[in-house]
Amino acid sequence: MSFLSLLVFSPLLGIILLAFVRRTDTKTIQWLGTAATVPPLLLALFAFIQSGSGFRLEQLDESYDWVRLANLPFFTDAAYVIRYELGIDGLSLLFIVLTAVLGTLAAVASLLIKVEKKGYFMWLLALEIGMLGVFAAANFIWFFLFLEVTLVAMFLLVGKWGGFERERAAYGYLLYNGLGSALLLVVIAVLVARTGTANFALLHETLHNPVAEGQLIAPLTAEARYWLLGGLLLAFAVKLPAVPLHRWLVRVHVEAPPPVVMLHAGVLLKIATYGMIRFGIGLFPDEFRAFAGAIAVLGVINILYGALLALRQRELKHVLAYSSVSHMGVVLVGLGALNEAGIQGAVFQSVAHGLIAALSFLLVGVLANRIGTTDIHRLGGLAKAMPIFSGYLLTAALALLGLPGLAGFVGELTAFLGLFETKPTLAAAGALGLIFAAVYSLRAILDITFGHTRERYESTLGLRGAKESAASVSEPRVIDLQAKEAVPAFVLVALIVAVGVYPQLLAEPLATVLETMMNGLGG
Repeated sequence: MSFLSLLVFSPLLGIILLAFVRRTDTKTIQWLGTAATVPPLLLALFAFIQSGSGFRLEQLDESYDWVRLANLPFFTDAAYVIRYELGIDGLSLLFIVLTAVLGTLAAVASLLIKVEKKGYFMWLLALEIGMLGVFAAANFIWFFLFLEVTLVAMFLLVGKWGGFERERAAYGYLLYNGLGSALLLVVIAVLVARTGTANFALLHETLHNPVAEGQLIAPLTAEARYWLLGGLLLAFAVKLPAVPLHRWLVRVHVEAPPPVVMLHAGVLLKIATYGMIRFGIGLFPDEFRAFAGAIAVLGVINILYGALLALRQRELKHVLAYSSVSHMGVVLVGLGALNEAGIQGAVFQSVAHGLIAALSFLLVGVLANRIGTTDIHRLGGLAKAMPIFSGYLLTAALALLGLPGLAGFVGELTAFLGLFETKPTLAAAGALGLIFAAVYSLRAILDITFGHTRERYESTLGLRGAKESAASVSEPRVIDLQAKEAVPAFVLVALIVAVGVYPQLLAEPLATVLETMMNGLGG
């Protein structure tokens, strides 16, 4: 098996082995489920290290005949074959590494899952295969197939292992993302029917080389290109999500198991960023310019709307859900700037938010498991009972508000620098959302760690009645972070600091991809 195929499908071995383990053998299930995420992590890190030493990533590309189409007269002979194609460049490499890292950390965090662990880990590994495949796919057909694997896996993980309203959240997720996928499938079908290929590189060549364009099965008019790009952007706007298509995300963030939300917020939302850059700017650069202003406006709306609603929430999961809406708006702002700084900022923000959101929901899972609630008004004084946990939670809040030296600052700064260069008034309006982010993140975290809601907190724990004297009651015996939780939290904080202090970690792999895209944009 070739390198990329091994990277993408190595978790499948874990699924096969788990199928032969008894449901009651939870320790073996936990060990196998976690161990199966390690091979793609090692392979992804190996590719990242090799790319930094000058290795050409295109040498890892794979291409094999998969399905041969017969008796279709409108296709040329060369288009009879749909190929199994995987490929990687600097852009996809960053997202593959992000997926592999968060996949392993989410598996470790899944110790909090109490029921049906066997089925849970099998679907979690299937979700990881889908996510890795999306970023490694080198043609539209396989991109779509892997995307549908993530859709099914997420639906089942939310619907089976989620909270009280898990079914509503799962069906909302399926409805919105299913419609987005259907629209994407229409665009793919038109492109393949008109060009005779699903390969990304050939599509780019066909759509931009006048000689190749003259050999199209059916011509693509300027109007058709705008419609196709519009369909792509709308499909990915659902998955981002952009306001007003965001309600499903709030339900999923609240109802899904925290380890699953680590992957959803950390990776799945970033498929939209990847798709808009890879297919929007990559295939339709001239047409993308016409949409850039609207994308930037939508990004500012996302930032302000998400931040203002986060200010009004009393439930920590809701705060983080609307925070995701707001921070993904920064991605749209960067793409709408349509310059090198903006596009680079969109990628930086995607990776940074992935790490920060994963840390936040890892800690949310610990909080819900220890105390049974994440209601901000029912918590307080956790810094005394759980000092290590509170330190990590405060670090997550500082990263969320974009403190210099942490990953969130790099993405926001670069994206807004790009927008200030092209649309300064709009950028100034969007920057207000960064101020709101400081307010809602610090208010929520400081209320939980240092707040004075002592009675409600102890009542929630059932430690004493409301009429008991405080002097007769000892401090709450809440267990602080244990090694199985502190290790993934430490890894995430280390990565957040590393990216914040040395953003060249992300910039270096992106350099060649950005240069190619800017040439396509004429900049």
